[in-house]
Amino acid sequence: MKQMIVILGMALCTAGVAQADSAEDKYQKACHVCHATGVANAPKVHDVEAWKPRLDKGMDALLASVKNGLNAMPPGGMCSDCSDEDYKALIKFMSSPKQ
Repeated sequence: MKQMIVILGMALCTAGVAQADSAEDKYQKACHVCHATGVANAPKVHDVEAWKPRLDKGMDALLASVKNGLNAMPPGGMCSDCSDEDYKALIKFMSSPKQ
């Protein structure tokens, strides 16, 4: 019985890890509202040319812009539970060509 409980517990933990939000999932939940259509001059997702001047500033500058807010984007964007690593992954996802 103990073994079955341990195995079940491990399966639940593994399932929780597997369900962690990917950058694309977080984009759909928090970023697509503006970045899908370019609302308020937000660079559109996968528009490499629109993202280039922003990326040229460096990841630290982009991260600061997201965390502090910039123009119409509020501080933190629309992601209330994003870490710095989440923001970096979101920037990389949105600025990369569509696959």
